[in-house]
Amino acid sequence: MTAPLDCLVVGAGPAGLTAAVYLLRYRLNIAVIDRGGSRATLIPRSHNYPGFPDGIRGDELLARLKTQVDRYGGEITRGEVLGLGRRDDGDFEARTDCGTFIARKVLLATGIQDEQPALPNLAQLISKGHVRLCPVCDGYEVIGKEVSVLGPARKAAEKALFLRSFTSKLTVLPLQGSSDLTEEDRDKLAAADIDVMDAPVIDIRADPNDMFAVLANGREVSMDVLYPAMGCEVRSQLASDLGAECNELGYIKTDDHQRTRIKGLYAAGDVVNELNQICVATAHAAIAATDIYNQLRTEEQRAI
Repeated sequence: MTAPLDCLVVGAGPAGLTAAVYLLRYRLNIAVIDRGGSRATLIPRSHNYPGFPDGIRGDELLARLKTQVDRYGGEITRGEVLGLGRRDDGDFEARTDCGTFIARKVLLATGIQDEQPALPNLAQLISKGHVRLCPVCDGYEVIGKEVSVLGPARKAAEKALFLRSFTSKLTVLPLQGSSDLTEEDRDKLAAADIDVMDAPVIDIRADPNDMFAVLANGREVSMDVLYPAMGCEVRSQLASDLGAECNELGYIKTDDHQRTRIKGLYAAGDVVNELNQICVATAHAAIAATDIYNQLRTEEQRAI
């Protein structure tokens, strides 16, 4: 019978690939499986990831990490984990669309998926920086520009207030009108000189150079940059199905070593933390991989 993997890493974004580098350098027997679509591929250029003063594209960073994984003998399997269970011997069994993996430990680095407006040329608009997903990452890049925030009114208002230190040209574009804004919300927005459209957005017209929000009352609002504030899907289903605890937003709860409450199951990156930053993801990965190594060594010593 084939020996189980020391660890199965699910996801090949910054967290999963960093964990793989650490685990391989610890000389562990691992596999990485990834269904594709890492959020990092949408980053046109990150300017706040340490060590890259001129910024780095998300796809370039992933390529560099994959090169590191390859250098230590690792490889990435393209596939999706359909179910994750526990066997009688305590090992994990991952059913995938490309076979079954048995592993002593599992690290979930499955990330999140942003809800985005239905624009036919969305990928091009993101690559040019006209649609941006993360004000923490790139608020600096919108200094002085006309910025609109699209989403449920309160979510959009919160993101617009965060962006206020970068630009004074801000507009909240509610998806279903602004009736859910409280008087306190309106006072904060007014004090910050942020416009709120009372009519809901019914369409976004965009080409490579111009964007306009079309409102239900016929008005059009021009913008240089659009930030969606439409929420996201947290890819934590594998963990919750196994009994791991998640918070009210769906993020997996972990301890200081990135352990879930399921023994041997770890989580790292965006699927854990609402501060969806690459440096947070890579830090999670280093912590988790080191604890996985230490736990495996401890278990082997006990077995002697």
